[in-house]
Amino acid sequence: MNRLDEALSFHQNALRVRGQRQELIAANIANADTPNYKARDIDFKSAMQSATAGINTEAFKASKTSALHLDSLPTNSSISSGAPGSAMFRPIIQGSVDGNTVDMDVERNQFADNAIRYEASLTLINAQLKKMLAAIQGQ
Repeated sequence: MNRLDEALSFHQNALRVRGQRQELIAANIANADTPNYKARDIDFKSAMQSATAGINTEAFKASKTSALHLDSLPTNSSISSGAPGSAMFRPIIQGSVDGNTVDMDVERNQFADNAIRYEASLTLINAQLKKMLAAIQGQ
């Protein structure tokens, strides 16, 4: 069973990270009119590198290179617990008077992009499972 796990582990990790990212983006969209809400996201590339390398979640913490950067979410956040990456605040593109940092154009674009990539991962898993089934059945 280890070989099957190894064959599908990359896609499993990708789906887990993509699912968490989709939840964060959906929360950003839902809170677009909430005063002082700060948009959050996950760095997918570093999350996947750490998930596939077996590095613990401490590797996902953002490092501040400037005092003007926002802090990442606390580690006891329900969104970041048990997930391969922790959520970080998205950089402010255009500020608003009420302190909300959600840019609906960016959020919609990221939501659609992430959804397409999630579907692509599912398609790849299905193709991989069909190949394995065909090999087992001798077709």
